[in-house]
Amino acid sequence: MADEPQKKPHLSALVGHTNGLTKPASLAGTATRSTGGGGGGATASSKKLVIKNFRERPKLPDNYTQDTWQKLHEAVGAIQSSISIKYNLEELYQAVENLCSYKVSATLYKQLRQVCEEHVKAQILQFREYPFVMHGNSLDSLLFLKKINKCWQDHCRQMIMIRSIFLFLDRTYVLQNSVLPSIWDMGLELFRTHIISDKQVQTKTIDGILLLIERERNGEAVDRSLLRSLLSMLSDLQQVYKESFEQRFLEETNCLYAAEGQRLMQEREVPEYLHHVNKRLEEEGDRVITYLDHSTQKPLIACVEKQLLGEHLSAILQKGLDSLLDENRISDLTQTYQLFSRVKGGQQILLQHWSEYIKNFGTTIVVNPEKDKDMVQELLDFKDKVDHIIEVCFQKNEKFINLMKESFETFINKRPNKPAELIAKYVDSKLRAGNKEATDEELERILDKIMIIFRFIHGKDVFEAFYKKDLAKRLLVGKSASVDAEKSMLSKLKHECGAAFTSKLEGMFKDMELSKDVMVQFKQYMQNQSDPGNIDLTVNILTMGYWPTYTPMEVHLNSEMIKLQEVFKTFYLGKHSGRKLQWQTTLGHAVLKAEFKEGKKEFQVSLFQTLVLLMFNEGDEFSFEEIKMATGVEDSELRRTLQSLACGKARVLIKNPKGKDVEDGDKFIFNGDFKHKLFRIKINQIQMKETVEEQVSTTERVFQDRQYQIDAAIVRIMKMRKTLGHNLLVSELYNQLKFPVKPGDLKKRIESLIDRDYMERDKDNPNQYHYVA
Repeated sequence: MADEPQKKPHLSALVGHTNGLTKPASLAGTATRSTGGGGGGATASSKKLVIKNFRERPKLPDNYTQDTWQKLHEAVGAIQSSISIKYNLEELYQAVENLCSYKVSATLYKQLRQVCEEHVKAQILQFREYPFVMHGNSLDSLLFLKKINKCWQDHCRQMIMIRSIFLFLDRTYVLQNSVLPSIWDMGLELFRTHIISDKQVQTKTIDGILLLIERERNGEAVDRSLLRSLLSMLSDLQQVYKESFEQRFLEETNCLYAAEGQRLMQEREVPEYLHHVNKRLEEEGDRVITYLDHSTQKPLIACVEKQLLGEHLSAILQKGLDSLLDENRISDLTQTYQLFSRVKGGQQILLQHWSEYIKNFGTTIVVNPEKDKDMVQELLDFKDKVDHIIEVCFQKNEKFINLMKESFETFINKRPNKPAELIAKYVDSKLRAGNKEATDEELERILDKIMIIFRFIHGKDVFEAFYKKDLAKRLLVGKSASVDAEKSMLSKLKHECGAAFTSKLEGMFKDMELSKDVMVQFKQYMQNQSDPGNIDLTVNILTMGYWPTYTPMEVHLNSEMIKLQEVFKTFYLGKHSGRKLQWQTTLGHAVLKAEFKEGKKEFQVSLFQTLVLLMFNEGDEFSFEEIKMATGVEDSELRRTLQSLACGKARVLIKNPKGKDVEDGDKFIFNGDFKHKLFRIKINQIQMKETVEEQVSTTERVFQDRQYQIDAAIVRIMKMRKTLGHNLLVSELYNQLKFPVKPGDLKKRIESLIDRDYMERDKDNPNQYHYVA
């Protein structure tokens, strides 16, 4: 486009011929001369040049306007015919400027418009005559599109040239008249009115464009530059793109993807289908960048998302989400999340299916008693898996994290108490000595993961009861893998459940430390005794409230043991008067020295095993009844003890007749030929059904404790409120109690307290209670 030359003044000191216009020049100057007075000399002053305006406006020569327009008309015709212009462009520009200066602008604009309009009108004929069958030969369609594109490109090039000649008109007269379109806009308006608004041409053009896009969507290569040019034309022609092209384009896109979505949902598996959806979205995004107008992006992408995703959200998840999660298909799950996040309601429905999957999968782990052995490890593995999916696939979305926690809490409490018990046992297996599979750092990590699962459990008191029982065993038998790990677990529980939860557990550790100090003093005390004895005694003093409840069992100790017990009792009560000692024989253990033909051995055994083995110092063979009479050990406990000594790996005794079970009348003979590669041998007590009995008694103890807590809570609430309705009391109890409880159980406890006169029913309203002071 030509730049506008600098405007020249209409005043000239020279007479010249400029583009056919003669400008008369008036050069007026007066020279003044000063004459000095007296003396013979004269001094000339400096000359002044005064330039004045024309006395009258110069007139245009006759026929100037007509002649000049003729030149301009010829130039425009040459441009439109793509032939060379006879005149100099600068000369033409100056001619336009001169005409504008003499108020001929309106006529000039009108004449120019008329010439352009006639030319554009003439172009339409070639398209009307063009052979093109709708939805027919795609080659005809392509040729037509190329022809319309050439016409448009020529028109644009011509209008740029014409505007450069008429630039002065465009920037003065047209600019000052807001109702008039600029020369460029006038050209667009004429092209739109006479060519693109022609119904036949417009239909052919848009059908052709849509056909090309359809072919490209089907995988064919098309001329994208042609599409870009044509769609740019429609955009430049203002509403033609929106009203005529975009609407049809979106309708056809909608139909295409609706059919494609239905078909592919039947034919393809979910990962392949989602991959296809992603590919389609990328393709359509690329179309917007390459040749569609930017304004089409939002409705186009929304259309693809709606037809390929929005219409099939539930079907996609029902068909494939479970298998993706089961197989841990990370990349496919990431794609699922990204695609579903694009659609309204997509994340919500994905959340629901995510929650259902966790509940269903978790329930299969928790509810099946056959899986109890591996339940906790499976829960930990499952938790690791869903955490990884949330982090990598779901972009750590808070909604997915929170719903995962809720889902875990739901399924883990579908089976009351058992998960809590098994978690306690799992912790015991990790904290027990002999667990070589983990370093300190790994053990700490495992405990942290356990605490996350522990948080989901409602019956934390069940966990506490079993954990306390196992901790007691570890501490008393010296089987704790690491004191640091034990204390770390304790601090985690304290942080999670408060100091009241761990106070008894902390008391157990305190007892063990105090017992060590007591034993140091006792050993000094024994050194001062006249007869210190052959047995090296170690005693742990346990505070009854801190430790699990153990059933005392009276057994017949030998005289040396009884004597040593009395010595310790005298020593301890001498230091702590007012205390009472109760010996727990079930927890006792000893190291025995024994001689065999092969040589000396040491046995690490329980107190009951010790009493049985010591009998064989007095004889080589005893019957079951004789051993029972001599030791005083309870029947089932004795059978297990003899089984461990005569039927286990280390057979110190020989059972007659042979067999796995100990029956009445069985005889036991000392095995003098006993052999073992180790010097010190630990003979484990057989744990026959012991765990079932322990579980039952521990669970019963927990339920008993719960009843006391419910009673205490009811009395506490009633004491404070004095009078309260049944529903409000139950609601208050649910807020205060930290374990799951059924309304029926609460009702029983209320009835019990009414019977015991802690509270009474209102005489008029049976659902109202009064506190009895």
